[in-house]
Amino acid sequence: MVFLNEGHVHGDEGRRLNILVVFKKNFEEVHDEGLMALKAILHNAASDHHQVDYKPREHVRRADFIARDLVIVFGGDGTLTSLSHNIDAATPVMGVNSHPRTDDPEGSYGFYMDSSMATFQEDVQAVFAGKAIVNELPRLQATIETTSGNRFTTDPALNDLLIANTHQYAPSKYHLRRGTQQTHQQSSGLLFSTWFGQGAWLRNAMSHEDFEHLKVEASRNRDPQHYFVYARDLSPEQRRHEWAWMDWTHEETTITSDMHRGYVVPDGWDEVHFNRGATITVNADAPKLMLLTFRTTIEAKLESSFNSV
Repeated sequence: MVFLNEGHVHGDEGRRLNILVVFKKNFEEVHDEGLMALKAILHNAASDHHQVDYKPREHVRRADFIARDLVIVFGGDGTLTSLSHNIDAATPVMGVNSHPRTDDPEGSYGFYMDSSMATFQEDVQAVFAGKAIVNELPRLQATIETTSGNRFTTDPALNDLLIANTHQYAPSKYHLRRGTQQTHQQSSGLLFSTWFGQGAWLRNAMSHEDFEHLKVEASRNRDPQHYFVYARDLSPEQRRHEWAWMDWTHEETTITSDMHRGYVVPDGWDEVHFNRGATITVNADAPKLMLLTFRTTIEAKLESSFNSV
């Protein structure tokens, strides 16, 4: 099996690994050529020693990820974040950028995709040799309790999680509680973000001044169980208490819905709906994601992106 050893991942010598490759079907020539090259490299690297299955993202099921020793995602960040909802904390994930921006300005930045076809042969050998860098990334989760007493938890969110009214032109109304503090809000939705997800939606949702202020606060305490909270489009009167509209916290956030119909959206993907009176609790206690990189850590890559802005 693939296992951790001094911060790296490798396979037991002589043991057959169970590998899943998931790719996005987008019919671009550069993508198709890259997928063919990836299959050829894996065929030579894995040969008859390992089991390699290929699934398009559009047809992959949650059951396909069970008992895998390695998941390789071929595409961009959107492909990886959506698939990460199906991947547990014990399964290493390798992101391969199918259309990197370094090759084409119209390509993908690929924050989580540390490999590309230019380096894939070297990188996959590093995985088999136990020389890949292991990044354990925190994820958000929301637990919803309905007025009828049903209780369920959303898929883990790698970047961000939105709670809002399903009617985009109607305000999101809810009672907000964190620790001993509470208030009633009317916004266009509550946006939660992990430390590593801040470069996705959060940075674009906030003003530059607010984002920089919140980032400074977060830098003082880099506990992985902390997360960002931002209430979108609040009136100036509702911004009197900073904790209630932008925060970096480890405490659970609980809201009680005052909306006819609302939803929780992890990573802009699957919607989980709730009705008025439902209670939604958000924290960063979801199982972490084991992401492999090869030249630098995700933390260093994030810091580099700050410096380039």
